[in-house]
Amino acid sequence: MNSEAIATVYLIDGDQAISKALKRLLSTFGHQVKAHASAEAFLRDHDPKVPGCAVVEIGLPGMDGLAMQERMVAASIERPIIFLTGQGDIPTSVRAMKAGAVDFLTKPLNARCLLAAISTALERDARTRRLADERQKVEQRMASLTAREREVLTCVVAGRLNKQIAAELGTVEKTVKVHRGRMMEKMGVRTVADLVRLSAAAPP
Repeated sequence: MNSEAIATVYLIDGDQAISKALKRLLSTFGHQVKAHASAEAFLRDHDPKVPGCAVVEIGLPGMDGLAMQERMVAASIERPIIFLTGQGDIPTSVRAMKAGAVDFLTKPLNARCLLAAISTALERDARTRRLADERQKVEQRMASLTAREREVLTCVVAGRLNKQIAAELGTVEKTVKVHRGRMMEKMGVRTVADLVRLSAAAPP
């Protein structure tokens, strides 16, 4: 995860005049903006590791905005998208929102609404990346466990006592305590509550 990179607002609109005006507006409010005239150009240049969101004209030439969104979803790219359209189209907006769009704005744009939508999109992106980073760290800790330690972890998370774990695994309570201590140390936790929270992020 490239969480240190500056968040970028990707602007995808085939109308150069509108694209230029929006880029100027967003830059004025401190956003880093990269503009593309088509979905194809955006997808060729796009780096999913860079944080940010996309502001997309739904009626793009060639691949339209919804098709671009579907392509990204299929590739498991979680880039928050704000759609723009020249006319209100309720069925299209419903389809876009169901696929995960942050907002669906009608031109001519209200600058305040656009900036608010971008703020929401950037917050969603930051949260998604933070959770992904946490999951990756937990998975790395999980990978360091031995097979027996993973079994003990599963039992502890399920709420079983050391005596019950020993009976289930066919060993003695003293051995379970040793495995449990090593497992808790590798997972970087001191309490069962913390272990349960980590396991929820990346189930064993």
